[in-house]
Amino acid sequence: MPHYVFVCQDCHKDFTEVLHISELSTTRVKCPHCGSEHVEQQYAEFSAVTAKKS
Repeated sequence: MPHYVFVCQDCHKDFTEVLHISELSTTRVKCPHCGSEHVEQQYAEFSAVTAKKS
């Protein structure tokens, strides 16, 4: 499942949540540090491994 990075707008700490893509729009994500629901998703870098093409 994908990992999503969030930052809390109240305590300014970042954290990672593992959510299914369908859960992202329906789950109320809470900051694990202060319990606030005032969080914003951050866009993280990713890499993809593909087969070498000749």
